[in-house]
Amino acid sequence: MSANSSSSPLHLRPSSSDDSPPIDLPLKPIPGNYGLPFFGPIKDRLDYFYCQGTESFFRTRMQKHQSTVFRTNMPPGPFIASNPNVITLLDAISFPILFDTSKVEKLNVFDGTYMPSTAFTGGYRVCPFLDPSEPKHALLKRLFFTLLATLHDKFIPLFRNCLSELFINLEDQLADKGKVYFNTLNDSMSFNFVLRLFCDKNPIETSLGSNGQKLLDKWLFFQLAPLITLGLPKFFNFFEDLLFHTWPLPAFLIKSSYKKIYDVFYVSMTSILDEAESFGMKRDEACHNLVFMAGFNSYGGMKTWFPALIKWVGLAGEKLHHQLRDEIRTVVRDEGGVTLSALDKMNLTKSVVYEALRIEPPVPFQYGKAKEDLVVHSHDAAFEIKKGEMIFGYQPFATKDPKVFEDPEEFVGNRFVGEGEKLLKYVYWSNGREVDDPTVEDKQCPGKDLVVLLSRVLLVELFLRYDTFTIEAGTLLLGSSATFTSLTKATSI
Repeated sequence: MSANSSSSPLHLRPSSSDDSPPIDLPLKPIPGNYGLPFFGPIKDRLDYFYCQGTESFFRTRMQKHQSTVFRTNMPPGPFIASNPNVITLLDAISFPILFDTSKVEKLNVFDGTYMPSTAFTGGYRVCPFLDPSEPKHALLKRLFFTLLATLHDKFIPLFRNCLSELFINLEDQLADKGKVYFNTLNDSMSFNFVLRLFCDKNPIETSLGSNGQKLLDKWLFFQLAPLITLGLPKFFNFFEDLLFHTWPLPAFLIKSSYKKIYDVFYVSMTSILDEAESFGMKRDEACHNLVFMAGFNSYGGMKTWFPALIKWVGLAGEKLHHQLRDEIRTVVRDEGGVTLSALDKMNLTKSVVYEALRIEPPVPFQYGKAKEDLVVHSHDAAFEIKKGEMIFGYQPFATKDPKVFEDPEEFVGNRFVGEGEKLLKYVYWSNGREVDDPTVEDKQCPGKDLVVLLSRVLLVELFLRYDTFTIEAGTLLLGSSATFTSLTKATSI
C-alpha cells in the first residue's frame, strides 16, 4: 500500500498532525483519471457494483497505480450525481485530512457525491449535511449532546432489557429451527430500543403500531438506494442499475410513511423540542433533525453494526469466547453488576469492540471538498489537491493499513490491550480518531461513546448467558449478516 517514489523531495506542512510521515517526500502527480465524460463514470459504476465489487474496485486500482492515492469516479454518477470525480485515499496517513474541517468542506457530502432530496427530511438540510461553518451546525450538535446527556441513565438498563427480549427469541427460534438469522432479531431489537430511548414509548403503544420498523426501513432504503446493489442474477443488473443508480427514487412515495414517524417524535419529545426553541431553532426543524439522528444514525447504525460485531466475534472461535466469558463474569461479579465502572475494567471486551470497528467500520466512506490548495501525504509520497476537488476515503483500507497494523486482515481480539491502545488513533469509524472526543466544531459522531458502550453491553449480555456460539456469516446490501447455528448456555456465572 505504498506509492512509488520519484523526483525531488518537497518541504511542506503535513496535512495531518500526530503521525505524519517525514515531510521530505517526493511530490508526485495523482495517478489515475476519470475517463471520458459520462462514459467514464458509468464504467466505474458498473465495475463497482457488478464487474468487480467494492473491495476489488479499490484494490485493483491501488495495484494498477502503485499508490494509495489516486483519481477515480464514485457511484452513483449520472444522472444522480453531477460530479462523480474523486481523489481516493486508502492509507492511514492520508485519510485523516478528511477530519480537518479547516481544510475540507463537509457541505452536503454525508452520502458522498450526491445528496438525497430534502423532501425526505421535511424540506430541511439536517445536521449531517451541514458544514461546521454553518451556524445551525453548532446549534444542532449541541442539541444532540444535550439530549444524550439527559438520557444517560437509561442507556444500560434499557438496552439490557431489549437484549433480554432478543436472546429469549433467539433461543426459542434456534430450538425450533436449528438456525436463526440474527439480523432480523437485531433490527427489531434496535428499533424498539431507539423508540423507547428517544420517545419513552414501546413502538406498539404509538400510532405506528406494528408497522413502525417497516416504515423506517423504507425511508432508509429510498435514500440509500443509489449506493447499494441487491445482488440479483446478472440478467437483472441492467434493470437494477437503471432503477436505483440512474435517477433518485422519488420522496413522495414514502412521504406518508415518514410523516407517521415524524408525528410520533413530535408528540413524544416535547421537552427536548422546548430546549431547541430556547436555542433559537424552529420546532419542526429540530424534530426533523431528531428523527434523522434516531432513525438514520442510531437505528440505521445499529442495524448495520451489531451483526458485524457478532460476525467477527463468532468467527473468532471458542478461545476468544472463553477469554471474554472469564473477563466479563469476573468483573461483573467483583463489581456487583453491569455498571459503567465494570464495563470500563473489561479491557479485552473493549479491545474486541475496537477491533471490530477497525476491521469493518459501520460507515466505510468519508467525503470532503478541498477548501484550498493543499498537499496530502501517503507513507511514501506527497500529492497536491486543488481547491474544490472532492476527496474520498474508503475507511476499511485505511484501517487495515499494513504499514500501521500487523496482520491487518486478521481479527485480533486483544490488538488494543496494553501497549496496543496506542493504535486507537488509527481507528477512524466515527469520522474522527477514536482517541478524540466530538465537539460542536467538527463532524465526529456525537453518539460515538454511546456506540462503543452499547457494543460492550451486547458482548457482556451475550457472554453472561452463553459460553460460546457458532455462526454463519454473509454479506448484505450495506454490511454483514450473521446466522446463529448453535448456542452453549453458561455453565457458571
